[in-house]
This record gives sequence, C-alpha cells and structure tokens, in this order.
Amino acid sequence: MLAIRTRRRKAAVLAAAAVLAGLAAPSLTASPATATTTTNTDYDATYYKDAIGKTGTSLKSSLHTIISDQTKLSYSAVWDALKATDEDPADSGKVILLYSGLSRSKSLNGGDTGDWNREHVWAKSHGDFGTSTGPGTDIHHLRPSDVGVNSVRGNKDFDNGGSAVSEGGGSLTDSDSFEPRDAVKGDVARMIFYMAVRYEGGDGFADLEVNGQVDNGSNPYIGKLSVLKAWNDEDPPDAFEEHRNQVVYDDYQHNRNPFIDHPEWVESIW
Repeated sequence: MLAIRTRRRKAAVLAAAAVLAGLAAPSLTASPATATTTTNTDYDATYYKDAIGKTGTSLKSSLHTIISDQTKLSYSAVWDALKATDEDPADSGKVILLYSGLSRSKSLNGGDTGDWNREHVWAKSHGDFGTSTGPGTDIHHLRPSDVGVNSVRGNKDFDNGGSAVSEGGGSLTDSDSFEPRDAVKGDVARMIFYMAVRYEGGDGFADLEVNGQVDNGSNPYIGKLSVLKAWNDEDPPDAFEEHRNQVVYDDYQHNRNPFIDHPEWVESIW
C-alpha cells in the first residue's frame, strides 16, 4: 500500500509540474489578442446567459437587451475599424472586400474608382438613418466594398437572381434586388438579422425589420426573409466571420452578433 501511495504522490507532483511549466513557458504559436479563437458556446454562461433557453419573441427581446450595450463609433472612426475587422489574413496591409472577395490596400479607402468604401449592408435609406451614430455607424453591418460594386448594390433588397455584377466576384443583380457571392451569403443574412434585433425603435431610430418582399424603398424593412434564412443555412459562419465578430467585441463596440455565435437562433426567431 505504501508503494502505491508513493507512486500516486509522485504522479500528482509530476502532473502539477507539467501544468506549471506549461503556464510559464511562452507559446510559440501565440495569436494576437484580437484573434481569439472561440466556439459558439463560449459566451453562453456569461454574455448570453439571459437568452439561453428562450425562443421566439422572448429570445429576440433578450438578445436586443444584450447587444444594445455597446460602444458607439463615429462615422469617421469606421474607416480605421474596418481596416482591422476586415484585414486580409494573408496580408496585413490589405482588407477583403465583401461582395467581390478581392484583397485591396488599406490605403485605398475613399470614393474614387478603384477605392473601397463603407458599405451599409442594411441600406441606410431603409429607415432613413444615414450615417448618424447608431445604425449608421454600427460596424456589425458596415463592410469594405469596391466603390463600383457598392454603387450597383445601392439600396436594393436581397434576393436570388439577376445578371453578373462587374468585378462583383459572382454577385448578381436585377432592378430591385442584389445577390452576393456564395461565400458571403450567410454573412449578409446574419448582418441583416443582427440589425433587426439591435434596432427596435426605442433609441430614436426606426424599428428595423426583415420582411418577405423586395423593393422596400425608404421603409425600415429589408427582404427577402425566406431567402435570407436559406442563405444563413447554406453558408454557415466561417473563420473569417467568427474572427471579425471577436474583433468587434474585443476592440471596438464590445457587443456581438449573436447569429454568428448561434446561427440556429434565426429559425427560432423567424
């Protein structure tokens, strides 16, 4: 028995030493603070604790309360924020353009041909919020986009079909709708659903809602709901989208897009 206890104590000492060595040793593959790897359940016991277990309107209401606690940016501050949130993982001097998928120099931000600008995925005329601090500067739906492609998208709703957009990376458009390239269809859908939960009309801005039609004009609606739900299912969150959500949370707005962490909540609410 003495020998067994001795071996057990020795094993425990070795295990403790290994843990301490691991804590003391520098990581050879340490990532930047803004590149924290998470899973969709990492925040369930903390950030989302008041929403877990709820469904439907109750879930939407809880999420609205949670994500409304945020740091707001000025419109000019959005430029530098997007240079971080949408940085090309393969080239720190460039950003990835949402609709085209092209990698473009961070310095080419502006309004000229060949530049990239700040695309409001929830078109700012849908609810007439412009670039005011709030929905107009919320980087959960502001993304770098080629100036020309952004102009083609304009304030169109989202739907399938149309003709190819020049330099659009496979995006399509017709007279009243825009279809982004396949790789970001889910990203677009989850940004739209975020906006519909975050902005409910109680903070001086319009109550933004997703509906089942296109050509919504200046009304505070964007469609097409059935298509956006399908895109959310067909294109689940990837590493770029998850990393972006983390950077927004850690370094800028300090709130999250819950539909990136829990894409299944789309079906629960809508």
